[in-house]
Amino acid sequence: QVQLVESGGGLVQPGDSLRLSCEAAGIFFNIYRMGWYRQAPGEQRELVARISHVGLTDLANSVKGRFTISRDNAKNMVYLQMDSLKPEDTAVYYCNADGTPYSKGKYWGQGTQVTVSS
Repeated sequence: QVQLVESGGGLVQPGDSLRLSCEAAGIFFNIYRMGWYRQAPGEQRELVARISHVGLTDLANSVKGRFTISRDNAKNMVYLQMDSLKPEDTAVYYCNADGTPYSKGKYWGQGTQVTVSS
């Protein structure tokens, strides 16, 4: 059974930092492209950042220079370091595992709430 479990969300003030973590189980983690998406109320889910199985990263323009994605294949973990947070970063953040390049499935975590407010 595939499980993606996010943690690290919370309520912070503008300018603060948060680090989201996602632990994967039930997949051969090393071949999956891992990503973080977010969905604000009334908005569509959007890509925030993703990292290939070999560590190549891709970030949304809105978070470049502020967010960093990384992975630890030995621990089946992917991280999203979020610095200089803004109110518009408020959303539910979802971890995603994409194995389609290897004819595997796509999987989602349950999401973790990030709220940036003064």
